[in-house]
Amino acid sequence: MSVVEPEPAEAAALFGDRIDLARRFTAALAAQGELRGLIGPLELPRLWTRHVLNSAIAAPLFSGSVADVGSGAGLPGLVLAIARPDVSWTLIEPMERRVDWLTEQVASLRLENVTVMRARAEDVGLEFDAVTARAVSALRTLVPIVAPLVRDGGELILLKGAGAPTEIEAAQKALRKYRVEDVRVEVLGEGVLSEETRVVRGTVRPQR
Repeated sequence: MSVVEPEPAEAAALFGDRIDLARRFTAALAAQGELRGLIGPLELPRLWTRHVLNSAIAAPLFSGSVADVGSGAGLPGLVLAIARPDVSWTLIEPMERRVDWLTEQVASLRLENVTVMRARAEDVGLEFDAVTARAVSALRTLVPIVAPLVRDGGELILLKGAGAPTEIEAAQKALRKYRVEDVRVEVLGEGVLSEETRVVRGTVRPQR
């Protein structure tokens, strides 16, 4: 049986006075995540490092209203909502069992800044100041799904792996079609986390 990773020292610094909520969410995910098909069996020994802190380090990038597309276990959406109670979060997830989990966690943690929406991103019909996603799909297939949810002048803030620069190259056609400009990779957590987080950021240009 896998052992859950102990809480890293960096967690308290990232979450501040919200650390207890982060602990409760991580404990619930450790206890139920594999059973409910939210995380794989190999994730418990790196649950904090690879998933929770990897998401939380991006919290300062957001403001206003944000959609997390394909929220799944709540990574990054629930983690970011814990870290940033001043931001309005909409967690978009099509699978019923994952929606049930997200809804339970929002209620248990009393997160008043979160709305859970069971839908495909293509059917949401709303616009947000920013849209995020983590481990959903390659950028070239993700951009057509998430960019229409961003208001003109708003931002895509997508959590990606080490292959992010290659994904940007492969997504050039989609980025042009959906007017996503100033696309770059930002590396977060250098010298802070044992595993850095890569974020692809880009602004959706207003239609001329």
